[in-house]
Amino acid sequence: MKGRPLRFTPRRDAGLHAYERALEHAGFSPVAGVDEAGRGACAGPLVVGAVILQGGRGGRIEGLTDSKLLTAARREELYAEITARARAWSAIVVPCHDIDRIGLHRCNVTGMRRALAVLDTRPAYVLSDGFPVPGLEAPGLAVIKGDQVAACVAAASIVAKVTRDRIMVDLHQRYPEYGFDVHKGYVTRAHGAALAEHGPCPEHRFSYVNVGRALRNNGEMALGEETEGEVPGEGRTEGARA
Repeated sequence: MKGRPLRFTPRRDAGLHAYERALEHAGFSPVAGVDEAGRGACAGPLVVGAVILQGGRGGRIEGLTDSKLLTAARREELYAEITARARAWSAIVVPCHDIDRIGLHRCNVTGMRRALAVLDTRPAYVLSDGFPVPGLEAPGLAVIKGDQVAACVAAASIVAKVTRDRIMVDLHQRYPEYGFDVHKGYVTRAHGAALAEHGPCPEHRFSYVNVGRALRNNGEMALGEETEGEVPGEGRTEGARA
């Protein structure tokens, strides 16, 4: 590929766009960031976001950082700006029963591949948060705390987080006894108490130890009135081109 070789790693204090600038300088443009939400939850889907930001200063979005460091209201604001201004973006929803069937990490990697594959613009380079994504057409780099040091990864984390939070709020309407609208399916004291009292519902991850324990202790699975075996957003692919 044309361009000067990338001979350095940007310092953490070089700014959130330093990785993209260095890669563009080396001839790799555009750069996609990819990240997931819901990896640590025991209920609900895994959601993977991928984003290619517009190049240059005019395409920069102020306030990007790890989605977990933002308030819900600020995430929604940034989500609207990202999806309106990004060069390309996507969100892939991986249902809980796939996680039980093939494992969390494999779902994570496969979801990242899918999210990148459906982008309207083909990336020349991929930055991922924390671990590498093998099998991509473009070269890539796993960046430690990527959602705090690379703008495109931070944008992807916000797209994934907001998409997943909306799904969990929808699931709360179906299963209000668990409080999914508050803890979003993560392991909290209130969630554990609800599992102990009601047993798991179909949106829990039954391969997880705490969910399996609740099922054995409770002896049954809580069912919604109109589940029809579907998760809001299951299998959904979202994306847009600026």
